[in-house]
Amino acid sequence: MKVAESGQAGAMWTDPWLKEQTDAMLPMLIEIRRRLHEHPELGTGEYETGKIIREYLEQWGIAYSYPCADTGIVAVIEGKLKEEKSEKGRQAAVVGLRADMDALPLEEDPSRPYCSKNPGVMHACGHDAHMTIALGAAWLLKKYQDHWSGAVKIFFQPAEETCGGAERMVNEGCMENPHVDYVLGLHMMPAYEYGEVELKYDDLNASSDEIKLVIKGKNSHGAYPDQGIDAIAEAAAVIQSLQTLVSRRTSPYQNVVLSLGTINGGTAANVVADEVVLTGTLRTTNPQTRKEAKEYISRVTEEICRAYGGQGEAVFTPGYDALINTNEIVDVVIDTVSEALGREHIHFKPFPSLGVEDFSFFLNRAPGAFYHLGCACKEKGIEAPLHNRSFDIDERVLALGVRLQTGLVMRLTEKACSGEE
Repeated sequence: MKVAESGQAGAMWTDPWLKEQTDAMLPMLIEIRRRLHEHPELGTGEYETGKIIREYLEQWGIAYSYPCADTGIVAVIEGKLKEEKSEKGRQAAVVGLRADMDALPLEEDPSRPYCSKNPGVMHACGHDAHMTIALGAAWLLKKYQDHWSGAVKIFFQPAEETCGGAERMVNEGCMENPHVDYVLGLHMMPAYEYGEVELKYDDLNASSDEIKLVIKGKNSHGAYPDQGIDAIAEAAAVIQSLQTLVSRRTSPYQNVVLSLGTINGGTAANVVADEVVLTGTLRTTNPQTRKEAKEYISRVTEEICRAYGGQGEAVFTPGYDALINTNEIVDVVIDTVSEALGREHIHFKPFPSLGVEDFSFFLNRAPGAFYHLGCACKEKGIEAPLHNRSFDIDERVLALGVRLQTGLVMRLTEKACSGEE
C-alpha cells in the first residue's frame, strides 16, 4: 500500500512511507520535546505548556478548542479525502489521541543541556514526549489532509498525575461533536529499550479508591478501661479482619490490594481513646471485585465496632477507574507494530499494574488501547526509571511514536470504512 493520490478513497499509508516521513521529522520533534521539557508544570497549572502547544497548532493551521478542564486543549483535524460508505453504511472513523501534559515535583539532574527551568518541577514521566508525539502526528495528518478520510481529535490532557484531568475532559464533552469512535494512548517505558513495545490484553491498570475508616469509642481514664470503649482495640480488630479481604474473601484469579497507610487516634497515654482514623488505598482491576471489596470493608468496619460497643464507618473517595483495553483494538496495535518493527519486538505484559492511569476514563466512552513504548538506551546511559530525577528518553522514540500513532489512525479509519466488526 502507498499514499493515495488525492481523490482515491479507502487508501492507507504504508509503514515504509511513514518511517521515511517520521525519520525526517525527528529534528523538529526533538526541538519540540526539549522546549516542553524545559518548561514543566504541575497538574492543573499547565498554562505555559498549553501556550506552547497552541502556538504550534496555530502555526500549522490546526483547529482547536480551549480551555477544556481549565488547561486542556482539544485539537481537531478532518481528513479531506472524499468518503465512500461501506456496504453497511459506515463512514471513516473519528479517532482520539491522548497526550498528558503535567510534570512531577522533582528537582532534575542539572547536567543535561535541556534541563527544567522551573525549580523543583520536572517531566520525569515522559509526558513531554507524549505531547511531542501527539503534535507530530497532528503535523503529519494536517500536511497530508487530502489523503485520508475521517477525523482525529487530540486531547492534550491536564493533571494525569494528580486529580484526573481525563475524567474532567470527558465530562466536559471532549469525546463528542464529533463523537469519538476509537481512542489511543501510549506511555514511555524505560524498562524496555528503544524499538520495543509492551502490550496487554484486557486489564492493564488498576482502579483506585481512597479509604477513610472512622472508628468511634468512648473516653475513660486509662486506669479504668471498663468505663470506656477503646477505639484503639476496635481499630486493631478491624485491621486484623481486613487482612482476610485478599486471602479469604477474594478469588485468587482477581487482583486486589488493600493498604492502610496511616492510623491516628488517642490524646494521652493514660486516656482510653474515643476515636481512631485509618486511611489507605484499595486497588482492583475488576469493577465487580471493586464493588464487593468496598462492601466487605464497610461491613467489617461497622460490625466489629458494633461488637465492641462502638461505631465504625468506611468512607470511600473514588480515584481512577481500571484501565481495560479493548482486545480488538489491541490486535490492531499488534498488526501495526509488527509491520513497523517485527512481532519479536512486542512484549506482552503478563500481569496488570496495580498503579493507576486515567486514560481509563477515555476507554469508558469508546473502544481503544493503551500501550508502552520502550525509551531506554543503556549504550547512551539512558535507563533511569520513571519518576526519577535522572529519567530521560532515547529521543528516537519520538519519531517511532508518531509513526505508530499515525499508522494506527489510518488502520482504524479504514477499519470503520470497510465495515469490519
